[in-house]
Amino acid sequence: MPAHIEDYAMLGNCRSAALVCSNGSIDWLCLPRFDSDAVFAGLLGSSEHGRWLIGPTGQASSSRHYRDGSLVLETRFENEGGAVRVIDFMVASHDGQPHSHLVRRVEGLRGTMQLRTEIVLRFGYGKVTPWVTQVDGGLLAIAGPDQIVIRSQVPLRSHDFITDATFDIGQGQTVDFVLSHGPSHTQAPAPLDAAQALATTEDFWHDWSGHCMQAGKWSELVKRSLIVLKGLSYLPTGAIIAAPTASLPEQLGGERNWDYRYCWLRDGVFVLLALLNAGYLEEAAAFRNWVKRAVAGTPGELQALYGVGGERRLAEWDADWLPGYEGSRPVHIGNAAAKQFQLDVYGEVIGLMEFAERKGVPADDTIHDLERAFLDELEKRWQEPDEGIWEMRDGRAHFVHSKLMAWLAFDRAAENPSRAYSDAQRAHWRELADRVKAQILDQGVHADGYFVQSYGSQRLDAALLLIPMVGLLPPQDPRVVATVEAIERELTVDGLVLRYRTDDAAGDGLPPGEGTFLACSFWLVECLVMIGRHADAEALFERLCGLCNDVGLLAEEYDPRSGRMLGNFPQGYSHVALVNAAYRLADAGHHHHPSEEVQS
Repeated sequence: MPAHIEDYAMLGNCRSAALVCSNGSIDWLCLPRFDSDAVFAGLLGSSEHGRWLIGPTGQASSSRHYRDGSLVLETRFENEGGAVRVIDFMVASHDGQPHSHLVRRVEGLRGTMQLRTEIVLRFGYGKVTPWVTQVDGGLLAIAGPDQIVIRSQVPLRSHDFITDATFDIGQGQTVDFVLSHGPSHTQAPAPLDAAQALATTEDFWHDWSGHCMQAGKWSELVKRSLIVLKGLSYLPTGAIIAAPTASLPEQLGGERNWDYRYCWLRDGVFVLLALLNAGYLEEAAAFRNWVKRAVAGTPGELQALYGVGGERRLAEWDADWLPGYEGSRPVHIGNAAAKQFQLDVYGEVIGLMEFAERKGVPADDTIHDLERAFLDELEKRWQEPDEGIWEMRDGRAHFVHSKLMAWLAFDRAAENPSRAYSDAQRAHWRELADRVKAQILDQGVHADGYFVQSYGSQRLDAALLLIPMVGLLPPQDPRVVATVEAIERELTVDGLVLRYRTDDAAGDGLPPGEGTFLACSFWLVECLVMIGRHADAEALFERLCGLCNDVGLLAEEYDPRSGRMLGNFPQGYSHVALVNAAYRLADAGHHHHPSEEVQS
């Protein structure tokens, strides 16, 4: 049986990421970028599709943790004969080096233990077996544009397209394994000093995480979530991806399998909010600037998601040789949602720019020119139906959330005091905001007084929880309270929130069934605080935090029935929502909360 999603931990260097299982097997690694082809793709198949195991040859217990404030993972294996720890990390640096390095350091703690390593390199998502040759201190694997060197003091033996070794390690001994990747047309990456790389990497993470603002009793959870968010950032450009994995299923054995190794603009406002609440102005500015570059161009060509460099062509295709995680097929690479019309993105881009400026991220003429262009385009299109926040694949509708974000764009622009905008422009945007709001209140409210997913629909949608969070209506408005209560009543499983119902004929064009959506559940926490139900909010927040795995990570979804995480992992949006909910709760006793800037 494959490992559960929650059995994994993430390693990262702010350029790519690896997933390592609690048994010591790295089953997912894309190099050199998050969206590059995987060199270990066993996560979506089996060991034959690529993995790197280091673990005991016999029975042993295991436990693990991240070293404080970092993405350096320490796994301890122990049995009667001995104890060892494996320190796993991707080398982090600011120097823009062309090579990526993954280090696995094995240290003997007590007695003696026999371990084995098995390395199955398969480039191209498990499709391509590289040519492997022996080099001084290890082996060299080449296929197409990629080369990997693996070096160690332990002699490595290649046979039957697998490299392996068995070795004993005693108390006080240390063995290093270093995997280095680079372009195949250049010289092989030079040997790396593992001890120095560990010190440099820990310094990198400590310098960054040491500046995190406190969040009361949830400060450590917030810090860990922000480290995950930093690990999902692409340092050269400032982009922040949704997750480092592709095609982990939202329904086990089903076809809800998407590639999340890209940057969704709609996450931007909440990502920025989390970074700024935690005191990371530099990262917030880098992300805002990435958005500015990515969206530059004709406003009518705005996409919902982009590559980490701002790439627009994210063609979706199926890796049909991979059986998928627990048989969940097809295995999608790329994401066709980049071609959809998602109206809400206009609002989120403008909301992000406006919020960043209010919070001290300087805006230049380019920002204001972009905003005006996007507002002009939104004025033309805000009454069109779209595919919406959940990227429906069965046709367009007038989604209330999409109209809400159109309102947000016009409202924030109307309130911007910058000299770049004239009084006449602000008055025009205010008139547009009022028109959108009036339409939402006229066509987006059920006869029973709560908001619905789309005009004329009877369906609920967890995205409606954002209505008080962005300030369309005050939290105590009866329609807001009724919506929160209706979602609690009709759209939860064991208290956790579904995005919407997928188990009826009006679903989303895909077979029914998925887990509860963790970000939406954290939104409910914030709404409960805002409508004055602090005790309920804190209880739900504690419940959600209890779903984190042993190293503090969350996937996109959770299935209360099976008790398992679902979807891509770790999911940035889940961690962003945790951070913002924690700050909301921590400041609940005060008259002002940092998130109120989103509403005003």
